[in-house]
Amino acid sequence: MYIPTLDFDLMRESIPFLLSGLGYTLGIAVSAFLAGNVVGILLVFLGMLPSRLVKAVVALYLSFFRGVPALVLLFLLYFGLPYQLPALTAAIICFTLTSSAFIGEIYRGSIAGVERGQWDAAYALGFSFTKTLRLIILPQAFRISIPALSNVAMDLLKGTSLVAMISIPDVFLKAKIVGGRTFDYMSMYVLVAIIYWLLCIGIGVLQKYLERRYARQFEIDRHKLKS
Repeated sequence: MYIPTLDFDLMRESIPFLLSGLGYTLGIAVSAFLAGNVVGILLVFLGMLPSRLVKAVVALYLSFFRGVPALVLLFLLYFGLPYQLPALTAAIICFTLTSSAFIGEIYRGSIAGVERGQWDAAYALGFSFTKTLRLIILPQAFRISIPALSNVAMDLLKGTSLVAMISIPDVFLKAKIVGGRTFDYMSMYVLVAIIYWLLCIGIGVLQKYLERRYARQFEIDRHKLKS
């Protein structure tokens, strides 16, 4: 009976080759996350408009891109269009669309969690709706949404491993190449799992830092208001 074992020498020797694909992994994840935040905030703005048609379109967008698997959307963008997008472009668009739907819902819920009195106070000071949202509501909503946004970032980072299916030389595809050459997929997949795990730990550390920073800023602002 064959029992798979780990070849630690192979794993150590393969680290530089696997990390050479890290630029694609992080580049796609960061680009899609930033663009997803922009689109997500835009969806929140649109969802607040009085138009029923606009609200229906936003609801359809959120429902569709939260329900469609990222791999299906990736294949649709790369293989299914009348003309073929560059693989990197297709990947960024795919993960921007899927992440924006979740991020939009996160911001919507976070904005709803901000006290109604904040809106009333801003309007009493003569702030417009847009200025109130941008300067007062969104900063507070962002503080509330940090843990949920961190989860989206982690899922997005791990999800980028799917881009290996369209031949983008990310960390996962590099691991598959070494595994195919050495016939030791076990060692390579354990190594790539550790790499993704460490990257997610980094996101978790950033999350804790942002939570502490915004908590301190919130306390400072509250003391200023009391004084």
